Amino acid sequence: MQSLFRPRYATYLTLALCGSSGAAQAAAGGALALAGAPTRLDNVVVTATRTPQLQARTLAATTVITRADIERLQARSVGELLADTPSVTVANQGGPGKLDSIFMRGTNSDQVLVLVDGQRFGSATSGLAAIQDLPVSQIQRIEIVRGPRSSLYGSDAIGGVIQIFTRNGKGLNNKSAVTPYFSIGGGTYGSYRGQAGISGHTERAHYNVSVSGQQTNGFNACNGRPFGAPGGGAGCFANQPDHDGYSRLDGSFNGGYTFDNGWSVDGNYLRANGDNQYDGTTANQSDTHQEVYGLSLAAPLTDIWKSTLSLGRSSDSSDDHLVSDGGRTVAFASRFETQTDTVTWQNDLAINKDNLVTLGLDYRQDEVTSSVAYARRKRDNKAVFGEYQGRFGANEIDLAARGDDNQQFGQHATGSLTYGLHINDVYTATVSYGNAFHAPTFNDLYYPSFAGFPPSSNPDLKPEKSQTAELGFKAAPRWGSWAIHAYQTKIRDLITLDQNFTPQNLDQARIRGIEGEMKAYLGAWRLAGNANWLAARNQTQGSNGSDNYGNHLPRRPDYSLQFDVDRDLFTRFSLGATARYNGSRYDDAANQHKLGGYALFDLRGEVRLDDAWKLQAKLANLFDRKYQTVAFYNQPGRTVFFTFSYTPDGT
Repeated sequence: MQSLFRPRYATYLTLALCGSSGAAQAAAGGALALAGAPTRLDNVVVTATRTPQLQARTLAATTVITRADIERLQARSVGELLADTPSVTVANQGGPGKLDSIFMRGTNSDQVLVLVDGQRFGSATSGLAAIQDLPVSQIQRIEIVRGPRSSLYGSDAIGGVIQIFTRNGKGLNNKSAVTPYFSIGGGTYGSYRGQAGISGHTERAHYNVSVSGQQTNGFNACNGRPFGAPGGGAGCFANQPDHDGYSRLDGSFNGGYTFDNGWSVDGNYLRANGDNQYDGTTANQSDTHQEVYGLSLAAPLTDIWKSTLSLGRSSDSSDDHLVSDGGRTVAFASRFETQTDTVTWQNDLAINKDNLVTLGLDYRQDEVTSSVAYARRKRDNKAVFGEYQGRFGANEIDLAARGDDNQQFGQHATGSLTYGLHINDVYTATVSYGNAFHAPTFNDLYYPSFAGFPPSSNPDLKPEKSQTAELGFKAAPRWGSWAIHAYQTKIRDLITLDQNFTPQNLDQARIRGIEGEMKAYLGAWRLAGNANWLAARNQTQGSNGSDNYGNHLPRRPDYSLQFDVDRDLFTRFSLGATARYNGSRYDDAANQHKLGGYALFDLRGEVRLDDAWKLQAKLANLFDRKYQTVAFYNQPGRTVFFTFSYTPDGT
């Protein structure tokens, strides 16, 4: 019997955990890959099913941001990249380095699971992923999968999953033991950044080592109202008109080796140390640390059985201080550190080229260390999951199920079913249904109350539970791709803050939306865009809903539009522009504070001195629009940034 794994899955887990674009051709020939489909280095995704498949053929609503996209858009933050993807809203609290909250398809910011190289990334206390501290310069690609994925990943994946893959050396077009690269840049608000790294790729090994840093003087992050001010305290509860800067130093390693027998080992490490200044009465400066590392071993045990064992840890910490205007530390405020350890054993059984079965076990432990007292500091979660992917002519099915046993909240069963009809090589129609859940965070449950203030936690909270139905239609013609999806999500026991900032469970919330996206490659032109309509409403009546029945859920705009255009004018010169519009939204559950809609325009240009050296410039917020994504927190005005880089093709 011919091996199904060696020609098709020799890089199976390596791709799944490290996001290798260089392994695309191996995956393209694997199970469930359509014969005759175009094979491109950027069209393999792994997050939707935990197994590699062509993006054009995946049944889930998926967007991929490649390294080439990051370079072309001249993005300086992960939040900037995510904000330009369908059905994703990013609420920022005051500029670079300040808190970014992700709202995907109208779900809460802690209902989106973020992974870095296959490992969970986020704080167990707040439930948020500090994407503002993740260095764009270290990223190879980002996969955004919209829709519930608890049946594969467990808690938190109600709105979807974002997986960030660090640079790994596999994208080099020419195999080389050592390929150096670097970049430097500077611009408005006294902003600077730089990076240096080396990559290598041989027949069996790959690696990337990189260090980078950035610094900005920033601007006044918040125009808050202090306690006792007319109208009451609001925003950051402080009026400190100053420049709130941010600096960060980070580094990463990603490498692996494949042995003669097909076994492979891969490892990854990422660390980012930040110094963040903001506005506040009890703390206004934080030293932050984000760290992720993982190790995986993949083994083709038989011709049809691939087994993978992976270990991972992520940590998030913040030391908070109150600092005077002169830069002198006045008082220590608090320290928070969380750590998440994970173990996964995944087994993929390629029954034949059209049928793939995945079975696995997950273990996760969250632990909190803090200067403030939490009633509980540790909990674990055990899970078993399974998935079946099958194709029968033009019909395709993806069936997944998972059982979680949470030490604190007991057992939760989740599942999903997706059916796809491949009308022909271009058009695919899909219908899906799935449920998901989210366990309350340690802050939701146990953050200590202080004298004179209402309680900011609620130990009686219940886990959030959701049900989502979705219809989709997409196409992959030769000139590009387009897709449209309509969905409805109902969430029971949604956790929200009442007027005293105490978390409570709402009986029900309902989210309806329609999203569309397109990409087109027309000669020297590259066009891309997306449009979204959203209706996220509180459906709880009575006292439990605080009389907010029918209200908009906070910080979700009803409409958003985004359009990119890029053109190569000459052999080594290109120009691009981005236009985006976000509709109005409410900043509070009572819908008393409305934030206006806004339109932004960016321009960018690039001169390629040769195949590796280039000079880039970006003018953002061309018309100096004043706007806020969170009430009382400012956003940057017109900015200019220049970048000079040496980047060999494919690095």
